[in-house]
Amino acid sequence: MHAVVTSHCPDLKLLARGKVRDVYQVDDAHLLFVASDRISAFDVVMTNGIPGKGKILTQLSLFWFDLLKDLCENHLVTADIAKMPASVQRYRDQLVGRTMLVKRLTILPVESIVRGYLTGSGLKEYKKQGTVCSIPLPPGLVESSRLPEPLFTPSTKAEIGKHDENIHPDQAARIIGQAYADQVHNMSVKLYTNARDYAATRGIIIADTKFEFGTDKSGKVILADEVLTPDSSRFWPAAHYAAGKVQDSFDKQYVRDYLESVKFDKNGQGIELPEDVIQRTRAKYVEVFRLLTGKDPEL
Repeated sequence: MHAVVTSHCPDLKLLARGKVRDVYQVDDAHLLFVASDRISAFDVVMTNGIPGKGKILTQLSLFWFDLLKDLCENHLVTADIAKMPASVQRYRDQLVGRTMLVKRLTILPVESIVRGYLTGSGLKEYKKQGTVCSIPLPPGLVESSRLPEPLFTPSTKAEIGKHDENIHPDQAARIIGQAYADQVHNMSVKLYTNARDYAATRGIIIADTKFEFGTDKSGKVILADEVLTPDSSRFWPAAHYAAGKVQDSFDKQYVRDYLESVKFDKNGQGIELPEDVIQRTRAKYVEVFRLLTGKDPEL
């Protein structure tokens, strides 16, 4: 299997190529999200991809959309190419398993991060000043400590090659308005809490995750993009969990760790990942998909 790093649908209007997704316009009301096999770390896209990764992300998002559908509306119309317009169906061979027809929304310019455990950038800030996103936390927490309650810690949305910036919830309200900020806060925590509780029954800890929301023409807030994937979340095996140390993970932490080991320039260009890093990362994505859903991804 080879990595699909870029999709090619010339009869559709390409609107954007993100870190992972290519977004096409289908008509005035619908977009086509195509999950490539690109992988990014530290907000930088690597030059080679993880074969099948886009299919795993898409199929896992579909699983979560269905599981959490009663909590809030999402942007999915269909993932069945046979039900998509003819302009999309002609690209079936490259799109099958990795694409979603979605409602066209105005995406809110704030990423909604929910943390259940202290790690990553949150831990770095906590060590310096006892806060995460300037929100005070109890003293004495360590690497991977479970937080007293899920913490909503939004961030700005940076362009490719630039870094997201963690911000206080009050700053998010200044960017998108208090009413939207309150809705996004409440929806994010509710989604995380329900997903966390489900994952726990499958032996998985969801340490943190990132959601994106948009608004339709009526102003309604709708869940968008991918949901609870290894790209947007930290998944830890519950059986091996212990506070005070870095956890094993089922996400792209393996890639981050490799890049740290080679002193990767986080402000530079992407590099080519070695074959063993690619294969081990792919195996982790497949494994967490299997654990969460009880089946293998269709690759």
